Amino acid sequence: MSKQIHSSLKVLLVSDLERSKTFYRDVLGCEVTDWWAIRDGYTGLGVKLLQANSLEDVCPNKPAKGDMQVAYDIYCYVENWTELDELYTEFKEKRATIVIEPWIDSDSGPWKEFAIVDPDNYCIAFGGTNGY
Repeated sequence: MSKQIHSSLKVLLVSDLERSKTFYRDVLGCEVTDWWAIRDGYTGLGVKLLQANSLEDVCPNKPAKGDMQVAYDIYCYVENWTELDELYTEFKEKRATIVIEPWIDSDSGPWKEFAIVDPDNYCIAFGGTNGY
């Protein structure tokens, strides 16, 4: 049997590497090194931050056809709504820019989510079911 993938990292080209490292450390609570920003171990949020050559290289996703006006660049699954609400409160207290306030999609699980943006407008969403 072949090995299963253990984890992955999202690679982001950023306009100001030090500013991004500060945001991921101070606002998102990540362990930040020269190689990555990690929260909750290698199966949690994992991002590799790289200095872009030019501002044109910083490219947050565009919304998909028919989607809402915000496009997700990273999506983080959270085990239950209590943890999701705690993350929302933590990020709000640290003055994260909330672009989608917590909402519940009753047709999908039900599913609850919210989203923030980093200094380069990469959108990071957090969501999950209520422990089902």
